[in-house]
Amino acid sequence: MSNKQQAAAPGQAIDPVTLTVIEKGLQQVCSEMDLVHEKTSFSPVISEGFDRSNGIYGLGDGRMIAQGELGLPIFLGVMQETTRCVIEARNDLEDGDVILVNDPYLGGTHLMDVKMVRPFYYKGRLWCYLSNTGHWPDTGGMVPGGFNSTATEIHQEGLRIPPVKLVRRGRMEDDLVQMVLSNIRVAQERIGDIKAQIAALLTGARRLTALLDRYGQDVVETAIAELERRSERMMRSHIETIPDGVYEASAFMDSDGVVNEPLEIHVSIKVEGSEIELDLSKSSPPCQGPLNSVWATTLSAVYVGLKHIFPDVPLNAGCFKPIHVPKPVGTFVYAEYPRPVAGCAAEVSQRIMEAVFLALAKAIPGRLFAAPAGTSGNLGIGGYDPETGENYIMYYFSGGGYGGWWNGDGLSNGCSTIGISKSQPVEIMEQRYPLLFETFALHEGSGGAGRYRGGFGINYRIRLLRGQGKASFLMEHGRFGPPGILGGEAGAPNRIAVMQKGRATVPEHVSKGEDFVLGPGDWIEVHTPGGGGYGPVAERSADARENDRLQRYYPGVAAKA
Repeated sequence: MSNKQQAAAPGQAIDPVTLTVIEKGLQQVCSEMDLVHEKTSFSPVISEGFDRSNGIYGLGDGRMIAQGELGLPIFLGVMQETTRCVIEARNDLEDGDVILVNDPYLGGTHLMDVKMVRPFYYKGRLWCYLSNTGHWPDTGGMVPGGFNSTATEIHQEGLRIPPVKLVRRGRMEDDLVQMVLSNIRVAQERIGDIKAQIAALLTGARRLTALLDRYGQDVVETAIAELERRSERMMRSHIETIPDGVYEASAFMDSDGVVNEPLEIHVSIKVEGSEIELDLSKSSPPCQGPLNSVWATTLSAVYVGLKHIFPDVPLNAGCFKPIHVPKPVGTFVYAEYPRPVAGCAAEVSQRIMEAVFLALAKAIPGRLFAAPAGTSGNLGIGGYDPETGENYIMYYFSGGGYGGWWNGDGLSNGCSTIGISKSQPVEIMEQRYPLLFETFALHEGSGGAGRYRGGFGINYRIRLLRGQGKASFLMEHGRFGPPGILGGEAGAPNRIAVMQKGRATVPEHVSKGEDFVLGPGDWIEVHTPGGGGYGPVAERSADARENDRLQRYYPGVAAKA
């Protein structure tokens, strides 16, 4: 008997084996898209750092059907908003078309996260949309890499692309490609990244066609509807374990890069039965610099924050249904044109999640953890390499410590809380760029002390070997270290120093700066944050203290070790 004959007809219950096989099949389609995207990209940030994501999205509202396990979590909410905006903006999509878009205000993040959306047709019928995101190391703008910390409007940040047809009926629009490449740096690499995203979508179309051929449209659609119902039920069951009430907390950004004052993210979480509402309306007003967050990124940050707490809920639109987030109009976490947004996806999103963690720690401390490092450590260096005769742009992000949790110490050198991206290998960076990593080691002593200490960040120093480069960075947790919970201490803050012509300086905004001109021998040194501690340090076990002492994790601070 065939798979189609074994499965239930539309409107009937689907058997659990077929349901599981289709669920994993949809995820596998996305994961294969991720792998093609990764393996064919030219930029190390995608091919080595995995700063990309691919997914399947539904008709009408672009709701998420599936997203691969290899993609960045922050894009799980963002790309369904991107897809929805494309659906609303374009009513002329045909089989073989691919839409290119990076407009932050149309379901986006920062300009460097470039999205593509492909309508998927099955047997002549529009069935769904395939969408992906890849972080391009540059999209033009004031500084190489796009993370300019002093931009005061979106047009200073780079090329802003509305939903336009990059591919029309299977043929790439060369005029559009040339227009894009003419407005960004190191164009010869970007064409490779463009083709990698297109290839990933093509792979998804082929794999999804094979899945539908095997099980039939009706069975797969029945399975998708059932998976959404189950995901919603599971999320509701988790929310019901939170005592009803209102829980509030705040997290703080160092500054917006222009005005050297902290920005507050305030969240008020209201829990009633199986419904949860997260209100961000008391956050700071819109800021001058690029630390504003667009709505899609803010919403996705809330989703990812809750997914960290309830990790077993399957990823699809169903898990979002019990979660309500009123639009925080009039705050810096609801950016409107022409506010600059370069730091929204990599930095503001993590502070939103931190506020969510701190608030819910008051309700369910046994399921929470202290604050993680909470910064991607965005560093860009662009310049000319006289040895190769070529221009280059290096974009680098780094890990930090995770917070201590209810049953152990935090992870050291963990990735940012918005993704599963990893630091690009030192060997690859040194091979591609005229740079030398003189130091790459644990930032010992950076974990906040507690019953369970926070994990450690890292220390690294990058020296320019030849030519001239221009460095810019946009990081966080330089003014305030990641807070502990339940009596645990805060982790060490981010520290940055720049050596130019024998003189070391610390940036005015602590964690942000741009246009640092580097010559041969100059360097940048970064000490990333450690995670916060969980519980009072007096409750730390004697064995754990002795191990900290033997490993010299807290040099010169015997009381904490």
